[in-house]
Amino acid sequence: KTWTTLAQYADWGFFLVRTDPDAKAQEGISFLLIDMKTPGVTVRPIITLDGAHEVNEVWLEDVRVPVENRIHEENKGWTCAKFLLAHERTNIAGVAASKNALIKLRAVAEAEGLADDPIFQRKLADLEIELLALEYTELRTLARESSGKGPGPESSLLKIKGTEVQQRLTELVVEAVGAYALPDGRAIRSGNLGPVGPVWASRAAPTYFNMRKTSIFGGSNEIQRNIIAKMVLGL
Repeated sequence: KTWTTLAQYADWGFFLVRTDPDAKAQEGISFLLIDMKTPGVTVRPIITLDGAHEVNEVWLEDVRVPVENRIHEENKGWTCAKFLLAHERTNIAGVAASKNALIKLRAVAEAEGLADDPIFQRKLADLEIELLALEYTELRTLARESSGKGPGPESSLLKIKGTEVQQRLTELVVEAVGAYALPDGRAIRSGNLGPVGPVWASRAAPTYFNMRKTSIFGGSNEIQRNIIAKMVLGL
């Protein structure tokens, strides 16, 4: 499994493993809870461009797992996975975090003299409308959850739009701070990576690049569109 976030700190891991090689794609899979210290489990770091160790490869070679660590029925693991993925995608929408980020973005725009810029203010207004629509969609999903039905394919809508909003927020921060978002080449070569410009600019570019991942994890947005086409639109 590639791109496993913070696996280097995990004591236990959930794994989907094929237990019936003759079953079709989404059947014949079991859901196992595995102690990460089990012989044969290897976590290999993937160091990203900024030098951070956030993601990993996880390898399983001849790993033996007690049958009591199986979750749900044998060969029915995808049922568990679909349930968890629906909740994960609902959570990825990140409405509360985006609302806080929008408040900070408005403060940055004010500090950068963009409060009266009609073009930038239009971009902020468009983003706020998108975020408000996302919030109401999430509230409908939560109402469904409270009635015991759980999130359905609409969680894919939340995942797509939520990550698009998150990425747009970071794009506008970079646009607002302008040249201060660029790394200083001389500072990089000398090893002195101290912030240049206003304090809010120092994390603009790193955050922008890191947030490119949001449209991929939890099932890429392209996959989510396929789910919507099949499960919601019936195409």
